[in-house]
Amino acid sequence: MIRIARDEDAAAIHAIYAPSITDGVATFETELPGVAAMRERIRARLLHYPWLVWEEDGDVLAYAYAGRFRERAAYDWIAETSIYVRADAHRRGIARRLYGTLLDVMQLQGITQAVGVITLPGTVSVAMHEAMGFSAVGVWRQCGYKLGQWWDVGVWQKELQAPSNPPPTVTPFARLAGPHLQSLLGCVT
Repeated sequence: MIRIARDEDAAAIHAIYAPSITDGVATFETELPGVAAMRERIRARLLHYPWLVWEEDGDVLAYAYAGRFRERAAYDWIAETSIYVRADAHRRGIARRLYGTLLDVMQLQGITQAVGVITLPGTVSVAMHEAMGFSAVGVWRQCGYKLGQWWDVGVWQKELQAPSNPPPTVTPFARLAGPHLQSLLGCVT
């Protein structure tokens, strides 16, 4: 089932995220944040953007969230996305279904563009983003140093809806409610 992340998910989310910090380059974070910090990240993010989890039999197997792309107000209609799947839940279609729901919720908020930032080569992540309709739009060369080497980062972008002029204000996730949101979250199990 796909649902909104809750405080009690922080430990499971931290456990899913930890290998990407300690052993991988999916994130450029280098120090484990801890469960309490993860809980605060979830709370803060949910004020403005969706943070969703995939749960089966009480276990969180994956999570996806959106966040502010840049601080300037002119960027209000674009958001950066992230997704992490527990190692034993790979190759089951969870990532695509969870990510698709995240993008649908962002569209419901009025966000017009989604951006995925991928450490290269990132073959699996690139394939998933392209399957979800994202297009490669650029590469930041040798922009991150982790695990003893420099890494390039690719940027993928997807239009969620055509921008209007003037655009309506993006609805903060915390204010997004109603049957349409519930149908988006309840439609995937």
